[in-house]
Amino acid sequence: MDKFVINGGIKLQGEVRISGAKNAALPLLAATILAETPITLTNVPNLKDVNTLVELIAGLGISISYSGDTVKADTSTLNNQFAPYELVKTMRASILVLGPLVARYGSAQVSLPGGCAIGSRPVDQHLKALEALGAHIEVENGYVNAKVDGRLKGADITFDMVTVGGTENILMAAVLAEGVTTLRNAACEPEITDLANMLIKMGAKIEGVDTDTLVITGVESLQGCEYAVVADRIETGSYLAAAAITGGKVKTTHTDPTLLEAVLDKFEEMGAEVTRGDDWIELDMQDKRPKAVSFRTLPHPDFPTDMQAQLMAVNAIGHGFATISETIFENRFMHVPELSRMGANIQVEGNDAVVTGVEKLSAAPVMATDLRASFSLVLAALAAEGESIVDRIYHIDRGYENIEAKLQSLGAQIKRVSA
Repeated sequence: MDKFVINGGIKLQGEVRISGAKNAALPLLAATILAETPITLTNVPNLKDVNTLVELIAGLGISISYSGDTVKADTSTLNNQFAPYELVKTMRASILVLGPLVARYGSAQVSLPGGCAIGSRPVDQHLKALEALGAHIEVENGYVNAKVDGRLKGADITFDMVTVGGTENILMAAVLAEGVTTLRNAACEPEITDLANMLIKMGAKIEGVDTDTLVITGVESLQGCEYAVVADRIETGSYLAAAAITGGKVKTTHTDPTLLEAVLDKFEEMGAEVTRGDDWIELDMQDKRPKAVSFRTLPHPDFPTDMQAQLMAVNAIGHGFATISETIFENRFMHVPELSRMGANIQVEGNDAVVTGVEKLSAAPVMATDLRASFSLVLAALAAEGESIVDRIYHIDRGYENIEAKLQSLGAQIKRVSA
């Protein structure tokens, strides 16, 4: 099992190119199932999760190739609608093939998903909404079996909670449904906007993009297109956090500042100088210790849960104390014991964590528990003087492309070793 060995205490400086967003690439890949003619995706990040979904799609019989940052898919060879447990168990986003398969082919058998152990993320919202569109759903032996006679039918659907995956899945199903579908209490994340924009380019009729109410008028078929995956806002924020925690200066390029305003506001509140351009963001901590800042995770456009762990790591060395409230997932403080091993002073009570900043963190061996938590441990190790070991980094490979090379380009002393 691979580990990172990190010698910290170095101010990071330089420029880093941001990859395409994992959380956008995965639904876009699932949406290729809907296209009757070949489709090309560019700016696709080379990540474990992306490779898993490409393998799953290939298993459906679709002709799909993945080279560099480009994926090409042709559905004319699709010959089954079965997504096996062996692939789905490693990644929750695999459930996103359910809606497209039912919408286009009338049936699907998809294993219930796995992924990061960060609390309950039930797929019941996906299934209830598909039933509202006319699908017959049965869950047996760990598999979702979905069928529909003819086409799905448009419906008025209100999600019980804001669900990113549910919004994506039902949006993809509704574009081929007969009639009009209205999705209320829909998620508004930039990755959903990206999906809607590609579907529109394929011929879908969608109104209300960027709002919590989507109105979809179904069409009989969708065609392929060429589409570039949006920049990864979470990767962007993570590298800016690396500058903040080390007192350095990092410029992220090929990104979009408008997707990260809530996080950039917190960096400025910490005392960082943040400069924005059309497709770049630079954070200069000016060799200062950051100020601890409080925040609450909420659906977009508020502070994203996927940046909670990284900002907690920066707070750990901040002046003063701050309260972090996690409202999205109930078990997303699993990085706290590992940060505490490095000298962080963090007290957790329910969904709140109180972080009292310390002047310095200490190098230590730590273990990653999920994707974003793993980056928080890398951040802490970059700030701590001495050698730290971050174990179980297969988590980080699910969401960060070429992380060690990118950090090395900023001056970090980090290397990957195999146990």
